[in-house]
Amino acid sequence: MKKIGFLSFGHWSDSPHSQTRTAADAVLQAVDLAVAAEEIGLDGAYFRVHHFARQLASPFPLLAAIGARTERIEIGTGVIDMRYENPMYMAEDAGAADLIAGGRLQLGVSRGSPEQVIDGWRYFGYQPSEGDTDADMARKHTEVLLKVLEGKGFAQPNPRPMFANPPGLLRVEPHSPGLRDRIWWGAGSNATAVWAAEQGMHLMSSTLKNDEGGAPFHVQQAEQIRAFRKAWSRAGWQHEPRVSVSRSIFALTSDLDHAYFGDDGDSADQVGYIDAETRAIFGRTYAAEPDVLIGQLAEDEAIAEADTLLLTVPNQLGVDYNAHVLDSILTHVAPALGWR
Repeated sequence: MKKIGFLSFGHWSDSPHSQTRTAADAVLQAVDLAVAAEEIGLDGAYFRVHHFARQLASPFPLLAAIGARTERIEIGTGVIDMRYENPMYMAEDAGAADLIAGGRLQLGVSRGSPEQVIDGWRYFGYQPSEGDTDADMARKHTEVLLKVLEGKGFAQPNPRPMFANPPGLLRVEPHSPGLRDRIWWGAGSNATAVWAAEQGMHLMSSTLKNDEGGAPFHVQQAEQIRAFRKAWSRAGWQHEPRVSVSRSIFALTSDLDHAYFGDDGDSADQVGYIDAETRAIFGRTYAAEPDVLIGQLAEDEAIAEADTLLLTVPNQLGVDYNAHVLDSILTHVAPALGWR
């Protein structure tokens, strides 16, 4: 059994071929797709966060809106770039959204990826401490967030407050119990996966990772997952570790599916550079008739290792088509692979 969710980047474009023309379209359709996904039996609705781009950002209003419109589905991010975040304010927003959703938030965070502008986090008022990198800053922000989410008091109360305080040091409010154990780290390397396990965060592994050894993408990703689980066990955490992988998977069941994705059937892993120093491997797209797709996915070692699969969706094709894409996987592929 696997949890199966979708992952949307929330693009919008005024192209005549897009059904998501504006920012309003993107956020409102995201809510509608989450509702539709819950209705067809999907387990999760996840959203990528990019700044300075025509894509979804400011995730907490969106997550809260989805939480108010749904009852069962997990709601999450994949991922929030912690270089941009004030961890105290983030803890307040996350706590409120999680309470609205009844404890269904699954927050993926990370050091981020190359953005639309140079050092965009500086425009948000953040810069690394002397001697630190932006990645160091992201991890320090994350460590503060994790500590705050524990719910322990740390702030000295005013002796003459406007409102009566509970006894002792004060914590950030609203506090949502259990949210600390539902934080995920988007790891691009084996080392950062191990670091995530040491911090007690679940592992979120994307469709790309640092190329460490030259093996096929799914093999490298499976090795990363095994390293994470070993480190988790060594760290002695009491809650169960979870691992998600993202994939672009399209079951070709209609003429429209073939028109959109029929040419992706010969897709293969790609290798490139995400910055001047980081060689990365990018996973393939899976697109085929269901019986062929089942055979291909059965050989994906990383999917076999993970407990959660996030299906990336082409959100600009509209809510109805994306609901069809997701339903096709649940109906024609998942049962044969033992995911359902």
